[in-house]
Amino acid sequence: MTALAAAVILQAAVLATGQSYAQAHKTTQETGRPLLVMVGAAWCPACQEMKSSLIPQLRRRGILKKVSFTIIDTDRQGELADQIMSGGTIPQLIMYCKTDKGWVRRQLTGGQSVGGVERFIDQAVNKNTASTLRR
Repeated sequence: MTALAAAVILQAAVLATGQSYAQAHKTTQETGRPLLVMVGAAWCPACQEMKSSLIPQLRRRGILKKVSFTIIDTDRQGELADQIMSGGTIPQLIMYCKTDKGWVRRQLTGGQSVGGVERFIDQAVNKNTASTLRR
């Protein structure tokens, strides 16, 4: 793969997700918003369904504004995916949320519904807000 092709693929991935993992992580550190990471692959039908249908629906409904969000491709970012995944099944939605007791990791595995992901995000945001309000 040429450097130009790699740059185009990386640019497309960032445009599709809105931000890279490094940017999403930095936003989480700066704002305290939960970090939501979708780990998937181009060859995975459930991952592609989530990227093409579920994620745009969540964006349109404003749900993703509650978190810092990014997508990691297991084939292009294998080392990073290995570090944050639990188990080998994809897609995985991994949420990191800061609490009074430190960072908490939660996960959804497999294809998901819009309502299921919205509840997953709302639970993390509400716990994060409650944690902040107790201070």
